[in-house]
Amino acid sequence: MVLVSLRGAQRARFWLAWVLAFSVVLAGCSSAATAPSGAQGSAGSQNGAQGEVLIGVMGPLTGDSAEYGKIWRRGFDLALEEINAAGGVQGRPLNYVFEDTQSDPKQSPAVAQKFVNDPRVVAVIGDFSSPASMAASPIFQRAGLVQLGITNSHPDFTKTGDFIWSNSTSQTDEAPFLARLAVEQLGRKRLAVLHQNTDWGKTTADLFVEQARALGAEVVLQEAYLLTEKDFRPVLTKARDAQPDALVLISYYNDGALIAQQIPAVGLDVTVLAASSVYSPQFLNLGGAAVEGVYTVSRFHPADPRPEAQQFVERFRERYGTDPDTFAAGAYDGMKILAAVLNRVGVDRKALRDGLEQAENLETILQGVTAFGEDRRLRNPRFVPLVVRGGAFAIWNP
Repeated sequence: MVLVSLRGAQRARFWLAWVLAFSVVLAGCSSAATAPSGAQGSAGSQNGAQGEVLIGVMGPLTGDSAEYGKIWRRGFDLALEEINAAGGVQGRPLNYVFEDTQSDPKQSPAVAQKFVNDPRVVAVIGDFSSPASMAASPIFQRAGLVQLGITNSHPDFTKTGDFIWSNSTSQTDEAPFLARLAVEQLGRKRLAVLHQNTDWGKTTADLFVEQARALGAEVVLQEAYLLTEKDFRPVLTKARDAQPDALVLISYYNDGALIAQQIPAVGLDVTVLAASSVYSPQFLNLGGAAVEGVYTVSRFHPADPRPEAQQFVERFRERYGTDPDTFAAGAYDGMKILAAVLNRVGVDRKALRDGLEQAENLETILQGVTAFGEDRRLRNPRFVPLVVRGGAFAIWNP
């Protein structure tokens, strides 16, 4: 009898535990089903009046482009210090969560969906590369979540819809500026162009070539290369045989530095120009003496004499012990823009989109006081020519 009673008690405890566990599962499912949708949910409604306002960031923290993500974080953190010291957003602290995508178009959509499904996230910054960003843009557009591209220069980036914005300039402006630097200011007339075999790389190269030809230059070679390429000597030999007087690289800092290092091996002795994406300390670190004399363009340089730029440079140097570059300034500006508009319109996804459209007199490091145009990019882009001199980027003057 005792044995039977014990078994009965064990069965009772088993069924009681099962019922409790099942109740927890049902409660969890009910909670997920009733959470506000990503398209309409307000970050404030989930965090309470004093909760954080959260920005999602997607970009490279590992992989070949990781240095860009590291530079971004410095710009973000400096901006957050100032924003939160001034009262945050609507009296609440502003913060961000950074998801690593390696700037890979295959990884960015999953991260985008994660941000869309998190009602705490009121806006997203990123990705770094235009291909990775554009792979995610339709997800943000359908969900009604603002995507702010701070480095996305592909002309089509903002064309996905009215929730896709950028404080980066378009290659329709930058590539022609680089062409004018090569042809008009440096006097180069026979150009060999090497570019990444990506949509961004080809689009940028085509825009450069179009302007260069319009200025009377001859493009003796236009060749694509894979991002995984390590031995550039075959294509550099092809460039040498075309007898250019300038080599133009539509590259990032890692592939651009590697190409520059291999140029002497094929006996190619020409002026080298590169897209603004090489403007990074890593280009100098990886390229060493091989990148000395390389020309590029930028939207920013620490020697910019404007008072707001010099204040930013001073604060950046004080905190990090080094100079900021365009990517740090763009990240700083991006966070500041979102905070300024959220403070005006309230912490809400749809209100933020409307606020960006209506915002005037946005204070930025890269472009001064500005506003967004009809293409959802900041108006009045500005560029400065740079050259690597003495192991550092310097403003170039003719």
